[in-house]
Amino acid sequence: MDRFKNKKVLIVGIGRTGFTLINFFNTLECEIKVTDIKPIFDLNKAIKKLKKINPNPSMVFGEHREEDFLAADVIVYSPAVNPDLPQLEMARRAGKEVYSEFALANKLCKKPIIAVCGSFGRTTVAHMIGFTLKLEGKNVFVGGTSETPFIEYCMLPNTDEIDYVVVEVSAVQMKGLTNFHPRIVVFTNIGEHYSKNHFKSAGEYIETKLSIIKTLSPNDILVINFDKLANNAFFRNANCKKYWYSRRSFVKMGVMNEIQGTHFHNRRINCNINYHSDFIVTTMRIVGQHNRENLLAAITALKAMNVSDKSIQTCIEKFPGIPHRLEFLMEKNGVCFYNDSKAESMEELIKSADSFKRSVILIAGGKENEDIDFDSYVNDMVKNVRVIVLVGECKERLNRALGEFNQTYIVGSFEESVLFAYQKSRTGDVILLSPGNPASDFFRDYAERGNYFKKLVYQL
Repeated sequence: MDRFKNKKVLIVGIGRTGFTLINFFNTLECEIKVTDIKPIFDLNKAIKKLKKINPNPSMVFGEHREEDFLAADVIVYSPAVNPDLPQLEMARRAGKEVYSEFALANKLCKKPIIAVCGSFGRTTVAHMIGFTLKLEGKNVFVGGTSETPFIEYCMLPNTDEIDYVVVEVSAVQMKGLTNFHPRIVVFTNIGEHYSKNHFKSAGEYIETKLSIIKTLSPNDILVINFDKLANNAFFRNANCKKYWYSRRSFVKMGVMNEIQGTHFHNRRINCNINYHSDFIVTTMRIVGQHNRENLLAAITALKAMNVSDKSIQTCIEKFPGIPHRLEFLMEKNGVCFYNDSKAESMEELIKSADSFKRSVILIAGGKENEDIDFDSYVNDMVKNVRVIVLVGECKERLNRALGEFNQTYIVGSFEESVLFAYQKSRTGDVILLSPGNPASDFFRDYAERGNYFKKLVYQL
């Protein structure tokens, strides 16, 4: 880390990760400059925050000046920045050190890395693994997201005492990443959607996503979703130890003697890695079939690491979930409250509402987006819902789509939605905030909405 001390550093992109980078390089007494392509009037909050930092970094907004890139010793860009940016290419040709935030942290990390890849479920799987390793008495860093950038690991006072680093790895982070060699890779799935700002085609996206597997050696471990990826020859032919997981029974599928891994059988989780184990899931704290799938992924990785069955069973029973993702808050008079503020699409809303066996009172709505056709989601939306409370800009249009569902109520404020939902509840109900729409009508982001929901619930 000392090799970066007193360097001239250019940070490209001033999102949450950008501020973390500023704090990191300030500890190394670097001369810092920040550049962002957004115009200055779009960055008022960020600029106010920058001005409070001591020492105050230099700032350039609304353009990326070539002279700033050529004057820097080290250039680090945030995840939202395209690694093929012409100014970054120019800096590379000029011999400058150019890193993504993730690549810089990887360069400085000397601890065993567990990489969680895939399009969905990464955050939950990573935190389940971290939670269980901590139960085993291990010191663990979990990150790789905008909320907890990988570079935060390098800022810990006790990096020498860390046993494992668990990171989420997206295709965007993989692009341009070299010398990345995790000991364990967990692959949950491959989605169809990709960032067109970073990838020219779906083929490039998938090739980048799969490139991490080429780094694995025979002593490394690859954990794979059998239900989604078993037919992919790339995974089957990977040059490493392979373990699979499935929500179906290996016995019933007839693959029990062919593969090692984790599966559901006779209403329990069974695992044949290292030695046979089975786990009770009726006491699982978090809900949803997708979370059971996430749990299978985490258990498979943990069993491959020889983590004790006791710690894994405790994770099943005690893991609280991720904030704003079907997060259990409390039970009051027989009514359970769940915060799913991160569900900002109708598909996510439907998946969340289907996660409960009890009747659901749903709080939905948010920022208006007329490109969304609510009519096509209505049947799935009301399948497991007893009462729907609508709030936000899109409430009127969503209400019209729900026309024949007679337990729909429109309220004027977010505060009123929580109180009204509680008034309509009965013992045994679930009150679920799963908006299905962005938070930017009333709130800065989904996290602010979710935290405010928590506050209102705890005040009931």
